[in-house]
Amino acid sequence: MLCDVCKQNVATVHLTQIVSQETKKIDLCEACSKEKGVDDPTGFSIADLLLGLGASQELEKSAGGKGLTCPHCSFTQADFKKAGRLGCSECYQLFNDGLETLLKTMHKGTRHVGKVPQIYQQTQDLGEKLKHLQKKLEKAIADEKFEIAASLRDEVRHLRAQLKSTVA
Repeated sequence: MLCDVCKQNVATVHLTQIVSQETKKIDLCEACSKEKGVDDPTGFSIADLLLGLGASQELEKSAGGKGLTCPHCSFTQADFKKAGRLGCSECYQLFNDGLETLLKTMHKGTRHVGKVPQIYQQTQDLGEKLKHLQKKLEKAIADEKFEIAASLRDEVRHLRAQLKSTVA
């Protein structure tokens, strides 16, 4: 089995990470494992490996090869590569170009959407569906499609009752 980084040497270090029942495996040769800091727990960045085997180098490429340093916290690209995270909120502005591609590969997107309680989400969904149905009802009435309007009216009544029972 060849090393996932250099694709030349035989892999002797095998890393496995299980997150939410999803298994990720990385196989490294001796040289690449030392380069990535796998033998040194303080310098090892699993995020760097899982980001695409050295994806923090994307940050360096986006900077055009020059070493950037945050003026607020003095965090450098090397610090990011070693720690797998940034030093302060100003770093996100400074390293923005390279971070965008990294975050897209790490996560579903580049914007955090958070979580909401399930009952609130259900209420929101019902409310949006109700608005949509009301617009369709108004259009059906305007177009004089009264049979369709009658069925939409019944659906609106049913949704309102469902919404009241959800809130109560």
